[in-house]
Amino acid sequence: MSAIPPRIYLASTSPRRRELLRQIGVNFDVIVFRSGERGVDADVDETPEADEAPDRYVERLALAKAAAGVRRLFWRKLPRLPVLAADTAIELDGVIVGKPVDAAAASEILQKLAGRSHRVLTAIAVSDGERTRSRISASEVRLRPLTDESIRRYVATGEPLDKAGAYGIQGQAAVFVEEIRGSYSGIMGLPLFETAALLEVFGYPL
Repeated sequence: MSAIPPRIYLASTSPRRRELLRQIGVNFDVIVFRSGERGVDADVDETPEADEAPDRYVERLALAKAAAGVRRLFWRKLPRLPVLAADTAIELDGVIVGKPVDAAAASEILQKLAGRSHRVLTAIAVSDGERTRSRISASEVRLRPLTDESIRRYVATGEPLDKAGAYGIQGQAAVFVEEIRGSYSGIMGLPLFETAALLEVFGYPL
């Protein structure tokens, strides 16, 4: 009789995170918190706290999302499996840059990032209800100078609207990226090295 393959829960609706988990052969089920444009959980406050460091911010949100996922396991009486959550933010000059609320905000963000380097921070957290562990991946990205027209064309694609920093390195914005230092998968939203290390702590073989 063949053994049942291990599984986890993914507390994220991000298609990029699902793609990355499949890339490394992780079996998972998605926990959907509630319907909504961005799948934001009602009990996870994404508002930065006063004087909160960007690193602490992304870690706090990843931990909160993992905890919310575990609560849903209990409420729905689902099998007790590890819950993986993540959060990504951009840091520019020590300030957190989140997701744009509309096209105008996306254009403004890209104008600020153009021709400069910024940090991409992705925190991941895994919890099984008894243990919780987290790690942070920090990468540096430099975008080439961008013209107003190139920004306008990119924003018109709609791609920036659900992404931290208003761009996706795996999409059309790849042509804007002059240099990266760090984790490509972390910039996409799920650093695979750190993810594998955490899952192994919870007994998931990789």
